Amino acid sequence: MPSASQPPVVFIVHTSFVSVQDLTALFKELGPEVELRHIVDDSLLKEVLAHGGVTPAVRRRMREYYRAAELAGAALIFNQCSSVGEAADAAARAVHVPVVKVDSAMAEEACRTGSRIGVVATLETTLGPTCRLVERTARRMRRPVTITRCLVRGAFEKLVGGDRPAHNAMVIAAIRELARKVDVVVCAQGSMVAILGELGPTPAPVLTSPRLGVASAVQRLRETPPRRRTTGRGRPARR
Repeated sequence: MPSASQPPVVFIVHTSFVSVQDLTALFKELGPEVELRHIVDDSLLKEVLAHGGVTPAVRRRMREYYRAAELAGAALIFNQCSSVGEAADAAARAVHVPVVKVDSAMAEEACRTGSRIGVVATLETTLGPTCRLVERTARRMRRPVTITRCLVRGAFEKLVGGDRPAHNAMVIAAIRELARKVDVVVCAQGSMVAILGELGPTPAPVLTSPRLGVASAVQRLRETPPRRRTTGRGRPARR
């Protein structure tokens, strides 16, 4: 870790402004030594939704944001959005600093918890990538799993239309039903953490990504040796 005079810098790459405050609060709680920076491009998610998945243009922009974060002194880059998680994997190969995705730790915890994993989402563009992440994680951990997909149709439209109570009620009903059929439920969208206070007891544990993801990022940061700040050409900066 950098010295106290040089706090480690974490850049969060967001596809909306929704999670900026919540993630800032979590990093302040779990990693108070971290200096946080945000890159927000709310056109990314709109493009993903419009095309039913990640486009080449989204991949290019993500790659450039990661490179910009590295040039600006990032010790770690944190990807906020599950819908662009696979683009984050590709962008990570363009930089030389650790990249942590918000939902990776959640996928690991799900695979440790049980073999029957339910994944709930309100967007198909998030459901697919999250299921594939769980499948890849299970293979890496050598855990046999079966995944039950649950798309809560219409809930996202309620949320966008300003009817959060209706959105929450639809998602909660889906989670309660799914929890009766599986060993653990994975919430594909980090924003679903807001419903936990209304959810109550469930037959199976329900996992959300923000706290698990930030805790994983802070741990990774503390385990990573400090890197020397570089210039735009990749050479160590002169002091």
